[in-house]
Amino acid sequence: MSEFPSTQSPIAPKRRSFLSRVVRKLIFGIVIACLLLFGMSMTASKPTNLGLTDGRLATCPDSPNCVSTMASDEAHRMEAVDMTGINSPLNKVKTVVAENFSRAKLVEEADNYCRFEFSSLIFRFVDDVEFYVDDDQALHFRSASRVGHSDMGANRSRMDKLIAELKKGLDDE
Repeated sequence: MSEFPSTQSPIAPKRRSFLSRVVRKLIFGIVIACLLLFGMSMTASKPTNLGLTDGRLATCPDSPNCVSTMASDEAHRMEAVDMTGINSPLNKVKTVVAENFSRAKLVEEADNYCRFEFSSLIFRFVDDVEFYVDDDQALHFRSASRVGHSDMGANRSRMDKLIAELKKGLDDE
């Protein structure tokens, strides 16, 4: 036996064991949560209300994960962009998206309408972003998450960035 008394408390091994169990459970919980989120993103299907109906984009749901130029409530509303005098406004939009958003894919296109799918980096959540140019040359859009309740402002932030880049490009002409 050592001539020095032990400075380690007899409780310390139990505390370490308890902490290691808590840490293991926490890590396990985080892994399960990540797998569930990834699974949700992979099983979300395209909404059935996308596209134009009588010259209007779909209304936003009550959840805060949608913005639209055609929304009637302030929480979801953004202003349309005047594209008067711009030749092929949707081509400008497609160029801005291609140059500034690497995880965007054009999935539908018509004369005055197009739709992109934007994927998030980690969990691959899909947001549907629609653009429509009306007869007055106003660019309308709707950006909405497919799953979840809140998007932490991602749709509004994306559209703010897109509009800023679009206006910058229009000013250069």
